[in-house]
Amino acid sequence: MRDSSPTTAFRLVTLLLPPLAVMAVIFYFSSQPSTAHYPDWEVLLRKLGHASGYALLAFTWWRAFRGLLPSSHRFVVVLAAVAASLAYAVTDELHQTLVTGRHGTPIDVLVDSLGITAVAVLALRRSRPPGDVGTAQP
Repeated sequence: MRDSSPTTAFRLVTLLLPPLAVMAVIFYFSSQPSTAHYPDWEVLLRKLGHASGYALLAFTWWRAFRGLLPSSHRFVVVLAAVAASLAYAVTDELHQTLVTGRHGTPIDVLVDSLGITAVAVLALRRSRPPGDVGTAQP
């Protein structure tokens, strides 16, 4: 729990529902059969959607873990968010191999990880202790 505050059922729901909802949306879109061949511009838009969706997933997991773990564990919080999001990216690609007209690829996991990494970097920068600007003082 964060510092010494109790975690109520309502608090757990407000922390865990957002990442689970994002995962449900990703699962829904991954479950859609495909028989189309997309033009390059649409493939690019879909890849941006992958990165954006997984950035949102990483953010919601970061928020959840930040609310569940002690504030002194900022690196662990970010690492947990990255691990949960990346694990879901891998399982999503495996899921797509079972959907008609879809296929899972390591390239999509790489694209997903770009969004995840962006959120991790921003979260680490945001959670830096006050006065720490990352440079040594003379």
